[in-house]
Amino acid sequence: MKTADLWERLADNVVECHLCSHHCRIKPGERGRCYVRENQNGTLVTLTYGKLIAAHVDPIEKKPLFHFLPGTLSYSIATPGCNFTCKHCQNADISQLPVKLGKVEGEYVSPAKIVSHAVRSHCKSISYTYTEPTIFFEYAYEIALIAHEHKLGNVFVTNGFMTERMIEKIAPVLDAANIDLKAYSDEFYRKICGGRLEPVKHAIAIMVEKGIWVEVTTLIIPGYNDDPWQWEKIADFLISIHPGIPWHVSAFYPTYKLTDAPPTSPATLSRAREIGLERGLKFVYTGNVPGNEGENTNCPECGKRLIHRVGYTIIENHIENGRCPYCHARLEGRWDVS
Repeated sequence: MKTADLWERLADNVVECHLCSHHCRIKPGERGRCYVRENQNGTLVTLTYGKLIAAHVDPIEKKPLFHFLPGTLSYSIATPGCNFTCKHCQNADISQLPVKLGKVEGEYVSPAKIVSHAVRSHCKSISYTYTEPTIFFEYAYEIALIAHEHKLGNVFVTNGFMTERMIEKIAPVLDAANIDLKAYSDEFYRKICGGRLEPVKHAIAIMVEKGIWVEVTTLIIPGYNDDPWQWEKIADFLISIHPGIPWHVSAFYPTYKLTDAPPTSPATLSRAREIGLERGLKFVYTGNVPGNEGENTNCPECGKRLIHRVGYTIIENHIENGRCPYCHARLEGRWDVS
């Protein structure tokens, strides 16, 4: 256990957590909605610090990040828990573990050891992923500080439900984020995820403003968020921030508590991609359908294929110093892998 960050003590030893947008008010002896932050006698403590439950070496494309250090490896870690309760969570076995068991399990690994593992694994970055990195902020932050000393990038794969205060603190050491924009419907967020839409939109805007490289993912679930008007709204929202934000539209497969919807068809993904491009986004990618044309990066100016991908593998990469070699247009992203 470790004293948590970003909270305040209220009357009667109640504490209010300012880490995520739930802003939980927690009585002594109780925990927040994430179930990994506990009020102990008027002090908020984090139960996830150092509790490593997953560690893997992944291609950065798996996050998915297509415009951040392409073709490199990312040391990917998680602790148990989440501040959402998504019915379609692919990692529910670890994200919902604290709720199921009533305790937080994991093997203690120090921040310095995490960075050492990343360096020895020839990774260019560390990704805080699989579960929600917001709820293990203190651990991620200390790792990120050391990672920067070793010239490693830091990546959040996140639901985006953190507060602006948290973003302001992590921003100097957070290089990139893939943020789930799960739907353009507050009802979807409340019923399917246990969250709200507006804080996620705000987080996307603030991260871009702070200079963090941002890509956005929407998992298209038939019958839930596959209305074309939602895709238009998402595209318009991203364009209002910057048209160069890559948008990943990914295929759903039945899982966890959401098994009544069928898998997403390639045609549906292609239509969502078309709408995003028609509305004015420069880069829209299809995910979870390896071999689809929508996996490739094309120059938004001359249309030439610059990166050819199949799944998480790069077959060809023609981008030179962040520019198209054919028309010399500059492409948004962080391309330097030196």
